[in-house]
Amino acid sequence: MPLVRTALHGIIFVAILTSFAFSDDLRPAATAGGVTVHVEREYVVLDNGIVQLTLSKPGGSITGVKYHGLDNVMEVNNREDNRGYWDLVWNPSDRDSGIFQRIQGTEFDVVQQDANQAEVSFRTQWDPSHRGKLVPLNIDKRFVMLRGSSGFYTYAIYEHLQDWPDCNLGETRVAFKIRKDKFHYMAIADNRQRIMPMPEDREAGRSQKLGYPEAVRLTNPINPALRGEVDDKYQYSSENKDSMVHGWISSDPSVGFWVITPSNEFKSGGPVRQDLTSHVGPTSLATFVSSHYAGDDIVPRVRNGEYWKKVFGPVFIYLNSASTKSDPKLLWEDAKKQALVEEGSWPYMFPASKDFHKSEQRGSVSGRLLVLDKHISKVYINGNAAFVGLASPGEAGSWQRESKVPDLLIMFKQVLVIIRAKNDHHDVLQGYQFWVRADAKGMFFIKNVRTGVYNLYAWVPGFIGDYKSSVNITVTSG
Repeated sequence: MPLVRTALHGIIFVAILTSFAFSDDLRPAATAGGVTVHVEREYVVLDNGIVQLTLSKPGGSITGVKYHGLDNVMEVNNREDNRGYWDLVWNPSDRDSGIFQRIQGTEFDVVQQDANQAEVSFRTQWDPSHRGKLVPLNIDKRFVMLRGSSGFYTYAIYEHLQDWPDCNLGETRVAFKIRKDKFHYMAIADNRQRIMPMPEDREAGRSQKLGYPEAVRLTNPINPALRGEVDDKYQYSSENKDSMVHGWISSDPSVGFWVITPSNEFKSGGPVRQDLTSHVGPTSLATFVSSHYAGDDIVPRVRNGEYWKKVFGPVFIYLNSASTKSDPKLLWEDAKKQALVEEGSWPYMFPASKDFHKSEQRGSVSGRLLVLDKHISKVYINGNAAFVGLASPGEAGSWQRESKVPDLLIMFKQVLVIIRAKNDHHDVLQGYQFWVRADAKGMFFIKNVRTGVYNLYAWVPGFIGDYKSSVNITVTSG
């Protein structure tokens, strides 16, 4: 039973690691109604009888989502590659300005297809002819549809090979732009939901520019009740721990469109890191990496000589409906319940990629956090409601900036990558984090942890300083 102590500003943090175990698996139960895949010349259509998803081929943009009487939930006035898409901002190490790139596949494949689920892949492979033009990454975008599911999943695998050029990844996300003539009500929390301005309200003649481009004052909005308000997408940012579900509601028909992020393990910056959610458009985002509120310190920097691979997602795009023009909060409450279902089903068992660790490939860490603050007590105090997490080894507080394994650790681990190239790269810890809140006694249980070497980090509300274990914790699978 390891006892780990750290002292800071006269305060001593003690973490008692009580056990390492393997996590259980949960999976949504299958229901009636099979999944079909129709591959056409320029499109591929996934359909389970509830939702129909149309994707461009081989690019992999979301061109259409059909649901509950709406032929297309996505904004039909936008170009097909500007409705639902993965994108990123990157730059070479010798260039400061970012390069925006929508991730367009060049190869398409049906990875899995049966009555219970379908998974399709849109890949882009980097080669030296793309130097300076495209991000030096192999990217494999996946879309998954399950039997009986009112929505679809998307995730992606990013890979940088060892001899490829330097790359700074300033941002990557999935963006969803849905119909502005239907979706006017936005919800991101119980106390943060409202009727939103139209995108035209931000244009000249209807608004006044303020201190930066994202902020405008509405002077002549289409909805006069909004006159005088300030619109700014950063007003709707949320901390990672609070952004599990957000989205939009249409009143005619009564339909909700929700982005559900069941785990934050693939995000950077820890549980209180803020980022964008939904905003005027109507737009909803699933953001995985960005420099918002953190600056360049949090940007992953992959260098020539480094192998790097990371799985972002899956996230779930959930659609729900009501029979009448009911209170929009009913759809919001249902979306929250579905988010809990998705969270309870993590890690999913359905992703076909071997790079996504399933339950049997993960472990858990449990323990207790105690605090000794001689200014208020001579005995240890329970780490009540402490934030406790596992992240890549580093100094105290490094989890706030960490987005991939430090270079030295990657170079050390490259030996394992080369030796085990025919199997997988599970030995390479690529910047995943796992956080929980301790109970009133300071007890914590971190489950579903990917295999790898971690440090244990923590802080306790009301106490100054960051805790970091003095030993590395190795999590192995069964």
